[in-house]
Amino acid sequence: MSCRQQQNTITLSDTVSDKIEADSSLVKKNTRAHVIVPYNVKVKDYLNFIDSVCAQIPILSDNKLGSYILVHYNPWLIDSLRNLDYYFQKAKGKFQYDLNIEIILQKGDSLFIPDSLSANAIANQLLSSRIDVNIPEYQLRVIQQTDTVLNFKVRVGQNSKEYMEALGDTLNQRTPIGNGKIINVIKAPVFINFKTGERYVETRRDDGYYTRMPLIPSLEPVINGLRYGKMFHATTNLMTLGKAYSNGCIGMREADAWSLYYYAPIGTPLKIRYDLIIINNKKEKMKLRDIYHLYDQPKQEILR
Repeated sequence: MSCRQQQNTITLSDTVSDKIEADSSLVKKNTRAHVIVPYNVKVKDYLNFIDSVCAQIPILSDNKLGSYILVHYNPWLIDSLRNLDYYFQKAKGKFQYDLNIEIILQKGDSLFIPDSLSANAIANQLLSSRIDVNIPEYQLRVIQQTDTVLNFKVRVGQNSKEYMEALGDTLNQRTPIGNGKIINVIKAPVFINFKTGERYVETRRDDGYYTRMPLIPSLEPVINGLRYGKMFHATTNLMTLGKAYSNGCIGMREADAWSLYYYAPIGTPLKIRYDLIIINNKKEKMKLRDIYHLYDQPKQEILR
């Protein structure tokens, strides 16, 4: 791939699937350098398209956070991805069986390209991100320096152990407590029923309708030195949020999963804690329910 940059003009010569051809009409001069989207981009092709744009712009291709920088410089993109949430769309009276074929970028849309100062500022903000999860609070926060930039309800693992046929082993379904970091992003996650080994292609929503599984990136952490696979991911059932419901994963609504992806790149530090005493929004001290019964069991059980 090649790139030519002259003042505020950037010309793309090649992209994913060879769909963008060399064409001076794709990029126009303006007060800020920008790329004109040459065709409608569906959700299923969106991440590859963004990567293809970044690959041809040195200030982005030379930075491992290039795609994150581009999207944060065009923050309407995150809003658009969040608005594709099934339940947001359903509230507007729209049902879509396959959200992956929805158009996220329209032909003619502009993607502005940051200068070096803006790119560095965004990168530094992202590098300051850390994830904080409090299990009995069912709450996930992303903190940058001293500011909480994301704060939303999640579901956590059940307080049980169960034999899973697909694993050939007994699975402790509690969400692990400890420190770690994000080590991998699964851009096209596959979900398996641990009890049967079957792949989920469809999902049953809270309203009883079935839809295709959404293509939203999942995050893989290492916690206390152990890898846990795609532990942070979207759930299609909002009724499970604020509950101990999963097989150990931390699930969130689709809109929040897109936000987490763009605020927690690989390398983001992570703390999963189990604090029963918290300060609520009214600055009052509250005691949460001991959902894993950690403090009414013998000490040796607590440490397992």
